[in-house]
Amino acid sequence: MAEPGSSKFVKRAFIKNLLRRVFALLALGGLIYGLAALVYTTKTIFKVKENYAVVLEKLGGERKAVTEVGWHMRLPFFTRIEQEVPLMNQRMYLNGTIEPMRIISKENVALWTSAVLTYRIKDLYTWAIENTEPHLLLQGDYDGIVKDILQAKEVDKLISNREAIKEEIFQALKSRPINQGGPTLEEKYGIEVVSFVLRETRFGEKLVAASEEKKRRELIAEAENYAADQEASRIRKLYAAYLESIKALQEALGRPDGSTDVALFHFLTQQKWATAYEKNQSGQNTIVIQNTMGTPSITLPPLPSSPGPKHGSKEASHGP
Repeated sequence: MAEPGSSKFVKRAFIKNLLRRVFALLALGGLIYGLAALVYTTKTIFKVKENYAVVLEKLGGERKAVTEVGWHMRLPFFTRIEQEVPLMNQRMYLNGTIEPMRIISKENVALWTSAVLTYRIKDLYTWAIENTEPHLLLQGDYDGIVKDILQAKEVDKLISNREAIKEEIFQALKSRPINQGGPTLEEKYGIEVVSFVLRETRFGEKLVAASEEKKRRELIAEAENYAADQEASRIRKLYAAYLESIKALQEALGRPDGSTDVALFHFLTQQKWATAYEKNQSGQNTIVIQNTMGTPSITLPPLPSSPGPKHGSKEASHGP
């Protein structure tokens, strides 16, 4: 009778021991996981990725750049990871945004432009240790150089000569001192300027409309000038032709003594000009009545007397 009770007791004890071990393993696993999470969050063990670097700050204030790729360990509470720096190509937008920025050209005309700078960190000590918040400092110097060059240009060059302006800005960012006698961007921040691109340069909508209206008026004025030139050329040719005609007419009306019948010459000349300038739209003709030699007389000439008897003959017939 004692054997069934003892077997039940043994089974219960086994189950209890098994549960205790399971709970102990779970507790140990949780503790290990918590310690690992603590180590990970505090970055006591940290990893340096390829083309990255980590700047450590020690308790005494010393700052050190770690560039070796792989896992590293640091003393908690005595060291601090200050920043992780990418060593790959990075981009920086004009004015810190991808949206176009408003600038004022040399003629005080507003334009919208956007640009992007590509750079790479070459000297980690200069970038991360000699400069506080180097990204903000570089953004300010970069915006200043680009704005100085763009706002010193005329509007037509900003629109039509983008290639040359882009190269000018690139050379300025790469090698021109920020101030006279000062360092360049590359020297100040320990970077290499890889490229610079003007993404967009355009007028505002109101200025575009005004430019289109101005262009339309210029085209109209050009067309009117062309028409006026054509009309002037036609008149000059017509004048030259009539001068030749008048000259030929004058020679044809010459008198044997070498003089010219002035009255007939003026009359025919004015008839020529009247024919040239008439608006003959319905078969009408223009006639000019020439009055050449002063005011004509309106007094009628005297009538001729009727033939009467010849007295001499009568007297001769009644002779003695």
